[in-house]
Amino acid sequence: MNITLNSLLDLEEAAQKLLDFSKQNKMFVFYGDMGAGKTTFIKTICAKLGVNDMVSSPTFSIVNEYEGKGKTIYHFDFYRIKSIQEAFDIGYEEYFYSGNICLIEWPEKIQELLPEHYVKVEISTIDASRRLISISHE
Repeated sequence: MNITLNSLLDLEEAAQKLLDFSKQNKMFVFYGDMGAGKTTFIKTICAKLGVNDMVSSPTFSIVNEYEGKGKTIYHFDFYRIKSIQEAFDIGYEEYFYSGNICLIEWPEKIQELLPEHYVKVEISTIDASRRLISISHE
């Protein structure tokens, strides 16, 4: 499924389409260049899931935990990890296989650790204000 965002106003509808598409899958991986809008999209998804806390990129902590509508949500940012061992050190398995929702930025840094099934979200820049979001089951 492809979604074109013409402005930030389209994010809420795109987040709902992603959640509808995902069925029961709780693992979401977000690919895109720096500044493509991964964190911005994740903030909107978290709002749809009932998160009232401030959602920010866990660039230095690697993972943030949020609560929303009876759901626990883990938001990962693996951009700054230098080796796969850092993912082991934070206990990634406890998060990934907890049954809770996982939103992962920079999954290419830990590709070999990803579970067999997940929802892949690719965000591409069309121009300064427009983005293309491609969503697929992997």
